[in-house]
This record gives sequence, structure tokens and C-alpha cells, in this order.
Amino acid sequence: MDIKQALCAAELLKDASPASLAVLAGCGVLRSAEKGAHLFHDRQNVDLVYMMVSGMAALYKINSQGEKKVIFVLGKGKTLNEESLNGLPASVSCEILKTGQVLSFPVRQMLLAMEEDRGLNRAVLDSMSLKIRRLYRQMKNTTNSIRGDKKLAAKLWKLAADYGAECPQGTKLQMDLTITYLADMLGTKRETASRQLKILTDQGLVLVEKNRFIIPDCDKLSDYFKSP
Repeated sequence: MDIKQALCAAELLKDASPASLAVLAGCGVLRSAEKGAHLFHDRQNVDLVYMMVSGMAALYKINSQGEKKVIFVLGKGKTLNEESLNGLPASVSCEILKTGQVLSFPVRQMLLAMEEDRGLNRAVLDSMSLKIRRLYRQMKNTTNSIRGDKKLAAKLWKLAADYGAECPQGTKLQMDLTITYLADMLGTKRETASRQLKILTDQGLVLVEKNRFIIPDCDKLSDYFKSP
């Protein structure tokens, strides 16, 4: 894949003007990102805007007890760090979950392009707005009034909606997902996540095959976490 093809894969650039795309093509860098690598860390000064062309990345925070909380899992076409456009240090860490390619641009060049491009400006606002809405939804789902198994069901349903592919048994998540990482997504202990997952598997709502999760019926899983 060349830089022009990578530009087409970036959701943020779909409505960018030809002039903006020409500028960004001249300064963009496309590179491979291996699973387990970090693009940036929390509180690090970041002068690049990153976009996933293929593969998958996670944005996470480490709390005062040293526990990881995964905030977002982002795949093909997604922008990873719009907040770096304000010039402040990174507010999260970014880890590659699935090997792929990453496109990056200097923050300065991105801001210059945005000054002349209404479509690009709108795309950045839309991308940030979507993340804010997802954060609001996460906050609602982390209240103590919601049972842990329902929180897990909601998380797996969302992952299936974003990164699932049809298979004979239902919808398979296109990512390796361990119990430990599920616990990180929920902000809980591994043992707790394991117990909650067993509740879902015992009811046939989730199947697990060697770190691959299959949702036999997404509608039933949705009904489960929405039920009183």
C-alpha cells in the first residue's frame, strides 16, 4: 500500500479537499506497527497525529494502583489522537493490539491544512464528538448499579458490532482477546472477569475458542444487558 491508498483508508480524510490531501501526502509517513508496540505513552509530548490504516490499537490509562483501564479499541481508518492537535502532552497511552499499518502527519501540517479546509475541520470535530459520546456511554455502564456480567455483555456486543465478522456459529471478533485484556477493558480483576464470562458462556450467549470470542446471537446478547 502506498501513501495515496493510505490516505483513502483514513476516515478523517474522506471529506478533505484535494489541496489538503496533497499537503498531507507530502508530509505523511506510512509504517508498520507490530502487536505490542506503543505509538505514544501517557504524558508524552506527541507532535504527530496517528491514523490506523490496518490492524488495531488500544488507548488506555494506568491508575494510581498500577492497573490498566482500556478506554477505546480502534481499528481500520480510525484516528488515534486528535487531542494532540492542542499541543498538550498525550492524555493516554496507545498500544498496538493487532499488527497493521499506521499513517502519521506532523501536528503542525495538520493544523495548517485544517485552517484552509472546512471539510477536514468538520471531520475532526465529528471524530472527537463520537469519542465523547462513547465516553459518556462508558461512564453510564461503569456505575455500581449495573452487574458485572451485564457490563461484560455490553462490551462484547460493542466489539462484535465494530470488529466482528460472520462465521457459521455467529459473529466472531477479529482480534485475539484474553481474559486479562477483557478485565482491563472493564477496569476489574482478571478473576472477576473470568467469573462474569462464565455466566455468559453457561447461558450460551458467548463462545470462546482459543482467545477468539464468538457471539452466537448479537440480538440476544443485547437483550441480556438491556434487561432489568
